[in-house]
Amino acid sequence: MNDQANATPSVNPDFRRAVDAKLDSLIDRFYRTVPFARHQLESRELSIEYYKRHTMETILRIRRKRTIDALVIHYFTKHDPRQAKAWAQYTEEEMLHDALFAKDLERLGVTPKDIYNQEPFLATKLLNGYFYYTLEYEGPLASIASAYFLEYTTRKTQPAWIENLEQVLGKDETRGARTHVSYDIGEEHTHFVWNVLMSLVRNSDDEKRVLMHMNNWYALFCAYFNELYHSTIGGDSDSAMETPSVVVRNAAVV
Repeated sequence: MNDQANATPSVNPDFRRAVDAKLDSLIDRFYRTVPFARHQLESRELSIEYYKRHTMETILRIRRKRTIDALVIHYFTKHDPRQAKAWAQYTEEEMLHDALFAKDLERLGVTPKDIYNQEPFLATKLLNGYFYYTLEYEGPLASIASAYFLEYTTRKTQPAWIENLEQVLGKDETRGARTHVSYDIGEEHTHFVWNVLMSLVRNSDDEKRVLMHMNNWYALFCAYFNELYHSTIGGDSDSAMETPSVVVRNAAVV
């Protein structure tokens, strides 16, 4: 993708090391504290309903993120046209990745109608609400921080998840997920997104806000995985509806 951007040295490398260390600690905490967090990583008795709903929710999240990325580009067109061009190219490359996951589900008998008629989880709506709120009152810092959060944690976790899923479901049934992850890693998206993020970080207060957003994204994703668990494995609709309290609880303890 952005060869020139990826060839550029990492901006603010000391802060990047601090952020990466924080994300590593959050990944470790996720595996230790969230129900079923290691299921797709290591289970050979995969809950197909859990896997299908997780993949469906991933698709719905990608579709809604397209609108957010368009708003980020709109912001940059007024404040930093070079970053607008760069983010437009990144968005174009990510734009249709929901179709890769949809193909995986189609091989398991889930139709596009099944996916797009599905009501998203409350946690997914909260994730998107956080995007809109921060864009309105802060600008794109939180949105791009979330992109780094996802690119980094995907690179750290998903290759191992997919390797296990390939063993359980088959390589054809996970081809889209593998393509998505391999593309992101091959294109060095983490490096690119980091440098775009740093174009918005001008002082220590901005650095603190990046770390705050990382905490909040972690809490929101914990809420999502809790809701996923209770909606599929736990069979407890009341617990699934308690995700807002999960968000608050996780945000408070990170």
